[in-house]
Amino acid sequence: MSPMRSLMDRELNPGEAIRYWQLGAIAEERFDVPDAPMKGEMDPFFFLTKHKNFIPHEYPCRTIFAETYRGKRPDVRGAFDAARWWLPFGSPRLDLSGFWFRPTRLATFARTFIAAEKAGTAKVRLGTCGGAVLWLNGNETGWMAPYSRNLEAKAEFDLPLKEGLNEVTIFFDDLAERDARYFFQLDYLDGPPANVTVPVPIEGKIAETIEAALEGMHFDKTAYFEGDITLLLAEPLSVDVDVNVAVEGDFMSTECFDYDFVLKAGDAHLVIGPSENAPADFRHFRITLRAGGFVASRSLGVEICHAGRQGKAPAALAERITETLDEISEFSERDTVRAFARLASGRSGADTDAMIEEILPSIEDCHDCADFSLVPLIWSRTVWGKDIGEATRDRIDQAILGFRYWMDEPGNDVQWYFSENHALLFHTSAYLAGHLLADKTFARSGRTGAEQSAVGAARVRAWLDHFEAWEMAEFNSAPYFPIDLKGLTALAALSPDADIAERAQKGIVRLCEVIGRSAHHGMVTAAQGRSYEHTLCAGRSLELSGVARLLWGKGWYGRRVHALPQLAVCLRDNGLTVPEILGMVACHQADEHQEWRFAQGENRFAALYHYKSRDFAMGSAAHYRWNEWGYQETVLHLRLGERPEATVWINHPGETIQFGYGRPSFWGGCGTLPRAHQYRALAVLDFSTFEEQPDFTHAWFPVGEFDESSVNGTLALARCGNGAMMLRGSTDLVAIKDGPSANAELRQYGRKTRWIVRVCEASTLAAVEARFTALAVEEKEDGSLAVEDPDYGTVTFRADGSVEAEGRTVSPKDFTVAGEVAMLAAN
Repeated sequence: MSPMRSLMDRELNPGEAIRYWQLGAIAEERFDVPDAPMKGEMDPFFFLTKHKNFIPHEYPCRTIFAETYRGKRPDVRGAFDAARWWLPFGSPRLDLSGFWFRPTRLATFARTFIAAEKAGTAKVRLGTCGGAVLWLNGNETGWMAPYSRNLEAKAEFDLPLKEGLNEVTIFFDDLAERDARYFFQLDYLDGPPANVTVPVPIEGKIAETIEAALEGMHFDKTAYFEGDITLLLAEPLSVDVDVNVAVEGDFMSTECFDYDFVLKAGDAHLVIGPSENAPADFRHFRITLRAGGFVASRSLGVEICHAGRQGKAPAALAERITETLDEISEFSERDTVRAFARLASGRSGADTDAMIEEILPSIEDCHDCADFSLVPLIWSRTVWGKDIGEATRDRIDQAILGFRYWMDEPGNDVQWYFSENHALLFHTSAYLAGHLLADKTFARSGRTGAEQSAVGAARVRAWLDHFEAWEMAEFNSAPYFPIDLKGLTALAALSPDADIAERAQKGIVRLCEVIGRSAHHGMVTAAQGRSYEHTLCAGRSLELSGVARLLWGKGWYGRRVHALPQLAVCLRDNGLTVPEILGMVACHQADEHQEWRFAQGENRFAALYHYKSRDFAMGSAAHYRWNEWGYQETVLHLRLGERPEATVWINHPGETIQFGYGRPSFWGGCGTLPRAHQYRALAVLDFSTFEEQPDFTHAWFPVGEFDESSVNGTLALARCGNGAMMLRGSTDLVAIKDGPSANAELRQYGRKTRWIVRVCEASTLAAVEARFTALAVEEKEDGSLAVEDPDYGTVTFRADGSVEAEGRTVSPKDFTVAGEVAMLAAN
């Protein structure tokens, strides 16, 4: 690093977090423990958190790690070496959270300086999930070692500050298992007047302009379908800056594309390149600016879809099947799904074998999510084995025989066995792999293939029993429909048992029905049990868009898919028929409106309500865990018109860092779940959030995707086509103008916030405002909320979640898994 030449200086007030740090590299080392079986089973309630948003399941590696390190001074290793600077961008934490596919020990050093006006003792509070050691001016002050996976603990320390500069150094470490919250937060609770002062190798003012550039930087669009991807700066920089742009996919993507640029002094924008040449899907852009040895980064996210190249879907299903296999074969990410599509469409050969070889190490090493890769690999090996090169085929067989198919088999991985979508894939893989290699020995279980297949078949049948009774545990979730379809299509195509094949086909059709009922012009628009920023902020490139294109001719393709080619092959080769009527349901054009009420999850724990016309759709979760800590649930979601991007959802952020890895994250899920009610096109959300969580709720409100919109005080209006909406806040709605969510976010600040939502058919915003601006909530003594609606009259939302309006009572406790559809006249 270059020598320090100057300082970045920030005021530090009592109660604030110390947010500016110099940061070392993350040291990583595998943490392998002896192979051992685990006890446990599928947990359909794993994300219904009992304590905050903490998931309780513990792997043997965590048990051994905790026995070795918990409650003991952390094993400090390495030394501080500033590699970059951590700038907060609104986050109180130094947050390096991420996803690690094997158990991995992490260790990092960070340093900052407190400039005290006078000597005195400062009281600080250190929070982390792992371990940490704190030094002041080279002297160790204290340590903490909770090592509770992803559950933050806090401890207070006294810092005897001297007048002037005081060096604060923190070593922090943890064991990462899959998604890891790897961060610390240091709060300055009390002490002498002070500033945070961070040395930088350039003039402090220049470093501050680089920070301001990253703070306000945003894309010029919320989604790209053609034209240049362009970054906009709030203000031009005063110096030339080297820029690295690393383009990555979601946490399971194996791709990363790097681009280098120079941003000249005075430039107010940076053209990254044509979107037609960029990888499709919702992409994270890691923007790193370098000047004179000063290095700082920030992540932005945006959707890319090659809609222009793809054009309009063919009219005939057979042609759409061919198109689907062609698209995935030629344009998808290199993985076993793409290899499957290539083998299914006669594209075998060295390159297809290479795609398989590139993914095999993750299966051989039992990486988390390897089951996603294994199912299409087993299918490919079973049906097109002769088209795979002999060396690759032999390696596939060895990977299949060496894989860990369930937690009762010995292993030391952190594969996620507990959710219903993963459980299906593990059991499907064991069943079909055992049948494929019936006379071979499966290394971990010690069973023959025939025995392994029999165990898998029993577990598949038990899974189907649960699914047929309760359907999706991760209710109505856009990212998990494809995973269930991945397993079910493999069973429908390959099962040697007719009963399993038949039940799997029925399951596929049922999922397609749920998708269609919850879709607007093919796009799922509904409450979801688990969601991510990369699945909410994407529309056309989401895999369900490709499913809608394949089935109903309405949608587009992304780059990374799970089930799409398997669904296409089932339709082509295995007698699967999806009723054509579902196309009309998914792409609703009737004059009447559809009201769809159903429940999902064991014991019907999620009651779901959906309402749509040809011009709008809105779905919500009824009487769902009001005022509890949330996980990744999206409670209300709506769309306007026929443009997929004209979508709105409302939530409470789980963290303030954008495009981070929290569960819940900034957009994906709710820190605190609201009291939520919906009746037809009217909804009310009441948030009452916890003190330690972010102090605002917000709505995704992509201004550029509406035909017209306005935000004024507590009122926001938007229209796309003939679909329109009104949002009314209990406090002013603040439109975000800069940063990653510029022109796409409305915030309400405060611990208690209310959102009134009204969607409708209208041709002007003036008509919407005139008709609905007087909507208000009256709170009754019995806890009910009453709204006088110009179309529905008095709508009473009861404290038990039921709704009374228009002479009807709609009660979530009566919602069934099968569901009920009512076609209602438009008011």
